[in-house]
Amino acid sequence: MDKTFEHALLYDFYGPLLTEKQRQIYEEVRFGDLSLSEASEQFGVSRQGIHDSLKRVEKSLETYEEKLGLVKQFREIRGKAEEIRTLCGALRPRLPHSEEIDRIIRLTTEIEEL
Repeated sequence: MDKTFEHALLYDFYGPLLTEKQRQIYEEVRFGDLSLSEASEQFGVSRQGIHDSLKRVEKSLETYEEKLGLVKQFREIRGKAEEIRTLCGALRPRLPHSEEIDRIIRLTTEIEEL
């Protein structure tokens, strides 16, 4: 998977565990498209300091995932929900008016939205 997307997903889960300054720098550079030089000026830190901060944040996010595994669980739940939806779709022709299948599909959607 694309490393940028992976880190964005990790940030969604573990961003609140970072310091305020780490979050600000990470968000401005990774999501706000601020260059390292621009971030350096904005935060009063050297360009190398911004670069190092980004690398530390990414390492922290990866470490949180290694220890807590929330993204892995999220992906597993999404995969199982999709499998349930596929199975219900396969049953639909055999049971066209099944309220139970409709309920299962609605619950699957609710689980994915959690």
